[in-house]
Amino acid sequence: MTNPQANRAEKITTLRDAARFWEPRRLFYNLILTAIVLLWLVLTWPHFRPSLTLGSFESFAVLAFLANLSYSAAYLAEIFLQLLSPSSSRRRARTALLALGTLLAIVLANYWIADEIYPAANNPPRPVIGGMSHPGPVTHFVET
Repeated sequence: MTNPQANRAEKITTLRDAARFWEPRRLFYNLILTAIVLLWLVLTWPHFRPSLTLGSFESFAVLAFLANLSYSAAYLAEIFLQLLSPSSSRRRARTALLALGTLLAIVLANYWIADEIYPAANNPPRPVIGGMSHPGPVTHFVET
């Protein structure tokens, strides 16, 4: 018969161990993605200049949230790592998963910027919070 208290303590230790590995590396992941965004802005500055509005910063915040949510998918992979790999090789498997996940994030960030954001850079989004950054075109209708 298994001891429920020991089982619970083992699960908490396992979760703590996973968090101790993944959470300090989240900063590294975010710094890499931030560097990519800053490089795109600096290297193509004249193109992105009209797009830096309140609305674009809101979009940056949403994309940063999605990047961090994607990073949290490592915890789902952690479940499989704990089930399939012995604890002696788990650190190597985690490091490989971190490297592959970070490379995937780099590829997706560059693709998203090059394919979705760069072409639309001269048509900045309107802010969702804080009203409109510019009133937009004004059209007057004249009745004849």
